[in-house]
Amino acid sequence: MVTVAHTGAVATPKTASTHAFGEIAWAVTRVGLGFIFLWAFLDKTFGLGRSTPAAKAWLEGGSPTKGFLSSVEGPFAGAFHGLAGNVIADWLFMAGLAGIGIALIAGIGMRIAAVSGVLMMVLMWAAGLPIATNPFLDDHLIYALVIAGIAATGAGLRYSLAGVWAPLVAKAPWLR
Repeated sequence: MVTVAHTGAVATPKTASTHAFGEIAWAVTRVGLGFIFLWAFLDKTFGLGRSTPAAKAWLEGGSPTKGFLSSVEGPFAGAFHGLAGNVIADWLFMAGLAGIGIALIAGIGMRIAAVSGVLMMVLMWAAGLPIATNPFLDDHLIYALVIAGIAATGAGLRYSLAGVWAPLVAKAPWLR
């Protein structure tokens, strides 16, 4: 069966195989984006040597927010400098990285992950202002849009643990 998806004035055929490929592509995108968050959590926690040397690992007493936030320049520098190295900011940041990463990889708790992920990405975008390579847009805003889009549409969630998560959602819809 061929259906027609309308995009503007041009109609394109949409087959079952293109739909299946799209679902798989969005699932891989969701898992990949989740791994970016989870990897940042793991690297900052254990100092795996990618962005965080072992001596500056969170488990070694390092602060996951101090290095980045203390070097912020731009219109919000004062606010971000005040958060740099703050224990509460460190815990919130690390919980966000782990929670968003796990939720995206598993495909569960997508609303909470989307709100948290968009907030984190927008704050990181604001910390990066002014952007050197583009007057407005950078990867943080694109990540925010992708997270919001996946959560809003459910794209790629066919390949996730959403079915296992469904009984919890039935009892507590805010976990969707």
